Amino acid sequence: MMNLYLTEMSAAFPDKKIMIVLDQAGWHKSKSLDVPDNFFLELLPPYSPELDPVEKLWQHLKKHACRNRLFIDENELMDTLSDELAKLSPNRLKDLCGCSYLMH
Repeated sequence: MMNLYLTEMSAAFPDKKIMIVLDQAGWHKSKSLDVPDNFFLELLPPYSPELDPVEKLWQHLKKHACRNRLFIDENELMDTLSDELAKLSPNRLKDLCGCSYLMH
């Protein structure tokens, strides 16, 4: 799936150089990962969730969409997460995921 994601993103932005900040998940550093020429993958240090911009978003989703809930199936979970994400304004999303080391 990571290869598919990178391929689709590369096709969508063929004239851009793109850096993606990733955690140390196995599929992010797999030997079979085919990184397009216009991509640069930057791996965060291991065990550093405080540096991962998406961690605050996951915390928000857990608190506001998933707390004390048992979902019937994956579709219900995905619908709930999609609804909560749709409620977030661009500024709120920026507040949640913004990291000073990524801003310029």
